[in-house]
Order: sequence, then C-alpha cells, then structure tokens
Amino acid sequence: MDFAFGPKVEELRTQLLDFMDSHVYPAEPVYRQQVRESGDPYFHPPVMEELKAEARSRRLWNLFLPDPERGAGLSNLEYAPLAEITGRSPWIAPEALNCSAPDTGNMEILAEFGTPEQQKKWLAPLLEGEIRSCFCMTEPDVASSDATNIRSTIVRDGDDYVLNGRKWWSSGAMSDRCRIAIFMGVTNSAADPYHRQSMVLVPLDTPGITRVRDLPVFGYRGGGGDAELLFEDVRVPVSNLLGEEGGGFAIAQARLGPGRIHHCMRAIGMAERAFDLMCRRAVSRTAFGKELARQGVIQQWIAESRMEIEQARLLVLKAAWLMDTVGKEGARIEISAIKVVAPRVATRIIDRAIQLHGAAGVSEDVPLAEMYAAARTLHIADGPDEVHEMVIARRELKKYLPAEAVEALRAR
Repeated sequence: MDFAFGPKVEELRTQLLDFMDSHVYPAEPVYRQQVRESGDPYFHPPVMEELKAEARSRRLWNLFLPDPERGAGLSNLEYAPLAEITGRSPWIAPEALNCSAPDTGNMEILAEFGTPEQQKKWLAPLLEGEIRSCFCMTEPDVASSDATNIRSTIVRDGDDYVLNGRKWWSSGAMSDRCRIAIFMGVTNSAADPYHRQSMVLVPLDTPGITRVRDLPVFGYRGGGGDAELLFEDVRVPVSNLLGEEGGGFAIAQARLGPGRIHHCMRAIGMAERAFDLMCRRAVSRTAFGKELARQGVIQQWIAESRMEIEQARLLVLKAAWLMDTVGKEGARIEISAIKVVAPRVATRIIDRAIQLHGAAGVSEDVPLAEMYAAARTLHIADGPDEVHEMVIARRELKKYLPAEAVEALRAR
C-alpha cells in the first residue's frame, strides 16, 4: 500500500493547514463570544460567514463530495487526511468548508437519490452553504440501534403524504437556518423489516412541526442544537419522496457508510489536538520538583497516545481505501471497526489530556471538555459500539460454523 498523498491532496493539505492556523484557531474565541453576546445559543455568528468566504477563495469547499462537478472530486482515501485536519476544530472547521454533518450525508443522499427538481430546490443551496438541513431518523420511544424499529408513519393521501411521529437528536434543527429535513417513516407495515420505511423531504416551515426542545450534550449546545421534533399530520407532496417507497432503510445505509467514516476521520483530528495540548502542558508545568514531561506516567501516556493514534489512522485509511476499491458493502467490516476504534481512541486520549491539565482540563479555558463530549457521543451516534462489534463478530464466527449455525447467528 502506498502511503504517499498525491500532488492534489498535498496541495489541499498545505492550504488547509495554513487556513486552520491563520483563520480557524483564531476564530474559535471570536465565535464563542459572538454567540454569547447574541443571547441565542443557536445564533449564526458573522465570523462563520467570513471563514466560509475565505475557504471558498482557497478552493477548500465541498471537499467531501466525490462528484467533480459539485464537489472537489476526491476519493474517500484522498478526503481522509483533510477531514482529519478539520476534526482539530470540530465545531468550526467542518462548517467553514461546508463539510459538516448532517449536511454532508444529506447532500450525498440528494445527489444520489434526489430528482432534478429536488436537487435544484434543496441540494443547490446546501452546496452553496446558504441553508442547513437535518436528518430525522432516531426516535425517543424505540431502540434506535435497530433502525427497523421506527414507528413514525408516512401515509399517502391522494397527492400528499401525511407524516406523524416524534424524532430526536435531529442535529441542527433548532437553528432558523435549518430549512429542510429528511424524514424516515413507515409506509408499509406489512412489508419485511427492511422495506417498510421510506424517506421524504420536509421543509421545516411546514404546518404541524413542533420544536419540542433542544437536547444539550453534557451541557454543551453546538451550532444549531440537537432537537426533539414532533410531527403531527404534517402534509407534503408525494413528489417529496426520496427514491422509491420502501427504500428508506437502503438509503439510510448508503448515507451512514460515508458518514461514519467522516466522523472517524474527524475523531482522529480531535485526538491529535488533544495530544498536542497534552504535550505542550507536559513540557510547561512542574510538579514535585520536575517537569511533568519527566514523570514516568506522563511519558507512558504520551507514548500510548501516539501509538493509538497511528493505529487508528491506519485503520481509517484502510477503510477509506476499501470504500474506493470495493464499495461500502465490501468495506462493511472495516467501517464497523473504525466506528468503534476511532471514538474509543479519541475519548481515551482526550481524557488523558484532561487529567494532565488538572482542573483546567474540565474548564472552558481549553477545548478538552467540549471535545470529550463530542467524542463520547460518537460511541452512540450512527450505531452504538456494541452493534458494530456484533457485525464484526458474526463475520468472524462464520468462518468456524456450518451454514445453518450462521443463519442462527442472524436470528432476531
């Protein structure tokens, strides 16, 4: 395997690293101050539009989208090191480049499954960074680790669909800039578990939608918040259907494959920033007569952290390479593996960095506590660790079992 990045990626990495140093990191305190002064936790600070304009001028825009006409035309393997860099400032950098979740996954869905009319109305402004979107799949009343549990309904009534259900953790939906939701619900309860659901596009100003509440993560509210939404007899045209009726589960899987790998790339970036903060603290603080960097336990933390980051990065790059060469299904096991490994490594290294910073580590003076909240959430988002471990275990056990026993492993 060739680990060298091509000229195009090297140029983009150079541009992006300079952009982070010259614009993103200095913007972090400005971003927080502008939000705080507005009195609105979902306020869109002017500094973000300045960052977006600068990113576009550097051609650091829509890097996630492999379509060269709409995005940068990068493969998953080429995008990986760039996504990692944005993870070093996960609240600002991805949005500055128009590469933040859930918009990236929603844009991928619209690009692959949307009609020309849907793409013109919703994909185009998303690609321009003019609006935001949300993804309404998770529900509070069912175990969302199994997407076939979904109870929300999509019922056809003439030329309309009528939607009813309660969704939560709809990231970004508390912001007025969030204009469109992708809603997943049951269209045919009599079908098999994987063909009951469909997806429809729902403008958030449609009557019948209530923003019930925001859901802070360990007390933190990011960007447009994480909303609980109530849909009561929400009526949208049948033309708002994404793909085909009964295709919702397949579309969700198509969306989650790239989304999971993007999260893992950014998790490595978070781990790198925590590692950098940990090392800087270690060489600048003295305890019990010598620098922290000379304490044996601290040296062990630093060594372990570096090894863990390198291992996780290699696994992420392998998964990205497989997605490019054999597709999402062919890379299914590796995607599940990185979805467990990358958040685990990020959480562990951020935790060490917090411990090394002492009381400062849990304050807002350093970004570690907020980073920990984001990394810990990744153990649950897009499938909990245990589900991904189950997928891997079943694949491995198949090598040792007869066919009938393999089927028993899949029994629900």
